[in-house]
Amino acid sequence: MNEKLNNQVDSAFDDIRELVINCRNKVYSVVNTEMLHLYWNIGYMIMKIQNGDERASYGDMILEILSKKLTSEFGKGFSSRNLRTMRKFYLTYPIWKTVSSKLSWSHYLELIKIPEKNKRGFYLAESIQSNWSVRELQRQISSLFYERLLVAKDKKKIRELASKGQVLKDGRDFVKDPFVLEFLDIKENTDYLERDLEKNILKHLKEFLLELGKGFSYVGNQVRLTLEEDHFYPDLVFYNRILKCFVIIDLKIGKVGYKEIGQMQMYINYYDREIKSDEENATIGILLGTTANKTVVKYTLPKDNKTIFSSTYKFHIPTEEEFIIEIEREKAIFNSQEG
Repeated sequence: MNEKLNNQVDSAFDDIRELVINCRNKVYSVVNTEMLHLYWNIGYMIMKIQNGDERASYGDMILEILSKKLTSEFGKGFSSRNLRTMRKFYLTYPIWKTVSSKLSWSHYLELIKIPEKNKRGFYLAESIQSNWSVRELQRQISSLFYERLLVAKDKKKIRELASKGQVLKDGRDFVKDPFVLEFLDIKENTDYLERDLEKNILKHLKEFLLELGKGFSYVGNQVRLTLEEDHFYPDLVFYNRILKCFVIIDLKIGKVGYKEIGQMQMYINYYDREIKSDEENATIGILLGTTANKTVVKYTLPKDNKTIFSSTYKFHIPTEEEFIIEIEREKAIFNSQEG
């Protein structure tokens, strides 16, 4: 075969490959929509038999009878347990238009486990917008992503989270406290250096980007900047396409002090004056340490600070009890400062 014919075959292959992929995606979308509609309708019909009463005394008996009949006719997939789940699916989303075919049945199996409406709405919106896999959704729920974003949010922000997911307007919208890094190869309460932390983050960059949130892309690590004869190396540099700004992260073992804050301010000034374009927004800096010294940050930076944030990281997923204790501690610190 000559080179011209090879090129034609390669071009045809690329076109056919795209057709096959598009066709498969369309088939999956149709099948997924029909499956969701089927399960929703089954849940609706079960509730119709129960006269809308989820706790009807004869409910379990209805499920058992239906299960036997459906299994006899269609085989596996219609156990009483599965029928109970379909009923819960309908009860959670009683209006069919609120069910999105962009998510799979497996996504909804996770969502219907969440009793709080606002929290469930947030994870539904984020799953769609961020294109989370089921595994990513499970990880975000277990790592208390919603609760961590809620810290210091007013009622308007809470409603926005529930209906729209994570809306990025400035750095405060994506900075969590704590950041959860359970995917790293570092155990809690073990000796490690800041370079070990950085190395592990780069090794698990995909997971770290997921933890940062939507819109982030990796720029580099230890990106050198030179001021006269002195060289400086910010630990991690990212870019957020939604906020249209660079995000610099410096890693710290222990408390963040005023020296680290001053150095971060220098990094931000340099990026704002030398790197970013006129169309881009101000650079954001995150000081990520084992302990967040928010009081020092508060009094080192101006009152209207919107560019430098201090947060902590943990190597394990906190329990809700641990998280509540941390929130109460933060409130106590905030109230004492206000007083």
